[in-house]
Amino acid sequence: MVDKSTFSRVESLLGIVNMNGLISRIQHFFESYAFGVCTHLGEKLGVPTFGIRLFFIYASFIAFGSPIIIYLSLAFMMNMRKHLRKRNAIWDY
Repeated sequence: MVDKSTFSRVESLLGIVNMNGLISRIQHFFESYAFGVCTHLGEKLGVPTFGIRLFFIYASFIAFGSPIIIYLSLAFMMNMRKHLRKRNAIWDY
């Protein structure tokens, strides 16, 4: 029989433990720094965000990735609107 210490050493040698950390870091990145297009659309339309994300995923497979262009353009417009709203008046300088 293999004891726990041997199993943990084998896991660390194979990098299984590091893969779990990598996956959690990737998940944190996308949850924290993604564009928020689906969340914004869900709030505006009153539709769950999960449904909008599924729509983009399925539409990307069916339409050969063209919804990705729509998603990126919406993200660009949202980013520009955010920067334009932060603009200060000339006399504040």
